[in-house]
Amino acid sequence: MRSVRWQPTLLIRATIVLHLLALVTVIAEPGRWRWALGAVLANHALLMLAGLWPRSHWLGPNWTRLPAAATARNEIALTIDDGPDPIVTPQVLDILDRYAVRASFFCIGEKAARHPDLCREIVRRGHAVENHSQHHRHHFALSGRSGFMRELQAAQDTLAAITGQRPLFFRAPAGLRNPFLDPVLTRLDLRLVSWSARGFDTRIGDAERVKKKLLQGLRAGAILLLHDGNAAHTPDGIPVILDVLPAVLAAASTANLRFVTLHQAL
Repeated sequence: MRSVRWQPTLLIRATIVLHLLALVTVIAEPGRWRWALGAVLANHALLMLAGLWPRSHWLGPNWTRLPAAATARNEIALTIDDGPDPIVTPQVLDILDRYAVRASFFCIGEKAARHPDLCREIVRRGHAVENHSQHHRHHFALSGRSGFMRELQAAQDTLAAITGQRPLFFRAPAGLRNPFLDPVLTRLDLRLVSWSARGFDTRIGDAERVKKKLLQGLRAGAILLLHDGNAAHTPDGIPVILDVLPAVLAAASTANLRFVTLHQAL
């Protein structure tokens, strides 16, 4: 376990100072309340934009690439979200076995609870299971500190009870968040992870387009994102990840890139 105290980012510190100054201004000079309100509203708009940008570092630490040491070792990470899925995930595991690749699966707690044997199989085959929230609710980013704590703690407990390993990393549903998330991550000893390349494979059914987006981001230190749960399907009815994954793994091998789990990249 890391022994780390929460450290607010520059934006969060500036937000606190701005709110204090606005309060002092309104008390000292009530006639300036419009200016104070305008400054506070502008600040809140900036915070909202930071939360809507999944790869932003403004609200707290965020892995958008692997650490420098892992990059120097020519390492790359494959992350797979929204599972486990009883149809897709076993086929993904077989493909990964065929290429001797290890991946990090960001699992939803309630899905893992429905398919515990599949979740354990992910770990048995040498992959990592990480935290993708307990319920993957669409309004996750609107939660307060207590809501984040309940959702992340529930997923931590669920996944640890199933696999015997406590997740070290967290990815927010759709990558969206707000300033209350980072203190909770620190409290639960979780690191936030986004990605450096994604194919939008939950929305795009054209495997070639998805493949092209991922291959463009294929370089040392990259964090790739695909989905075994909620996967879009090709016109032939094949989950996009199953069509795309072999080509991406083969291209990485040709480029002398070595896949590791996020834990291994620490």
